[in-house]
Amino acid sequence: MPAVPPAPDPNPGSTPNPGPDLIVEAGHVLRGLDAAGAMIVDEGAAIRVEAGRVAEIGPRAEILRGREHLPRVGGPGMVAMPGLTNGHHHFGLTPLMAGVPFAPLELWLPRFRAMRQLPLRLDTLFSAIEMLESGTTCVHHIFSSLPADREVWDETADAVLDAYEEIGMRAAFSWMIRDRNVLAYSPDAEVLGRMPGDLAAWAGAGLAASRVPVSAQMDFFRRLKARREGARPDHVRAALAPANLHWLSDGALEEIFGTAAEAGAPVHMHLLETRRQRDFARERLGRGAVEHLHALGLLGANVTLGHGNWMSEAELDIVAGCGCTICHNASSGLRLGSGIAPVNALRARGARVALGIDQSNLVDDRDMNVEMKLVWALHRGAGMFGARPDAAAVLQMASEHGAVSAGFGGIAGRLEPGYAADVALLDLARIGRPRISPRTPIAEAVLHRGSRAAVETVLVGGRVVVQDGRVTGIDREAVMAEIDESLARPETRAEAATWAMAERLVAHLEDEHRSRGFADDPVPYRYNDLA
Repeated sequence: MPAVPPAPDPNPGSTPNPGPDLIVEAGHVLRGLDAAGAMIVDEGAAIRVEAGRVAEIGPRAEILRGREHLPRVGGPGMVAMPGLTNGHHHFGLTPLMAGVPFAPLELWLPRFRAMRQLPLRLDTLFSAIEMLESGTTCVHHIFSSLPADREVWDETADAVLDAYEEIGMRAAFSWMIRDRNVLAYSPDAEVLGRMPGDLAAWAGAGLAASRVPVSAQMDFFRRLKARREGARPDHVRAALAPANLHWLSDGALEEIFGTAAEAGAPVHMHLLETRRQRDFARERLGRGAVEHLHALGLLGANVTLGHGNWMSEAELDIVAGCGCTICHNASSGLRLGSGIAPVNALRARGARVALGIDQSNLVDDRDMNVEMKLVWALHRGAGMFGARPDAAAVLQMASEHGAVSAGFGGIAGRLEPGYAADVALLDLARIGRPRISPRTPIAEAVLHRGSRAAVETVLVGGRVVVQDGRVTGIDREAVMAEIDESLARPETRAEAATWAMAERLVAHLEDEHRSRGFADDPVPYRYNDLA
């Protein structure tokens, strides 16, 4: 059998090579869901890939006839499924690895200021390795914020996008935009004014990025879209990420969403992640956060709302009616005590739900196989007959819906003629361990028994980017060694001083949040605002 060379795109940064011609063989091909919500499965099939796209799927003998010369991957013991999409991702080194303890979101984020930073290439490759080796081929990378120094914006975005190109992933790139209330739920000047002078000076210096005019960031977005997405339109998306309602003025929101609409670009906005965010909107605006965005005319099919844990019934109706996507970050909501998105209520209204891993999942990595299992279990409900997502629905959230959210709808997320050949091949023997009944629907087997260990080969655009369970486009062990070397060096005095200031900041912000009077009574948050 001719071998497929595990090579990355030979023309990085230029007009892309259209991709190889080859045959992908599998005992089961999971194409995606049909209109009735059932998984379309081809048994004993092969996928003919032409110029990196799916050209044909059919019985193995028919696909191979007259094409014996083509390279082949896979085999009858494999399950072929669409590459997965992590619809909500920030950076590589997890906060836990960097010494940040879990805490409610508002007291967790300030400690990020003290985290040791890896070079952007290494940081991006670290999580990209975890994603690719577990079958995730596409990601929306939401960068924390652009530096205050505009001279390094291109360098910053290029470092991240070049790393994804180097390893072979599709990527949407955005950055969190804020122009107010960065420290707490009150104006930053008021919060700083209540701090000791030295702490205020230190905390205030960290707000420089939020003071960069939104108009300048929109100009950069347009240039980035033309330069990077224009060069590789099937592999890169420039997106916009307004950070959250309390972090943005209405004027900033209108400028960001308007720019996205003009450019036909995806928007991914963090929203209603915590109960405090819900209460802020009601207190300040007299209505829900989703209701406010809707009243401003900002919601549409290009918009993804990240988290969405605390929506009301009326807001669920708005989301479904506007065609928005909700990106459900289940592990994040549980680990930080933020809440659980009302997935069943969303699906009952016909809303699209994608999945994101946020900073990391329950096992502190970026394995979507773990996240999918959690999502399936979390939304079972206690009733006997109520609607709940089955394995096929969860797989769709992690593939097709995620691709739509990231701006790659119609390109990635399904295995159908015309779509990119982004394929994860899982070893059925490893899923069965040692054997699974043919009565078990293959989608159920993949969801419940699949794991990173079962991922044998991964293709993006027909190119092999994972072989024998290991990435091929980079020197994996060299990257890990560089990361280890960077993290192993002793903490400097400056780093220790930064940690001390971060802890003082958190202590002050605890007092800020207590004094604001947000409700803090223990509530069961299985259905959050729908309880």
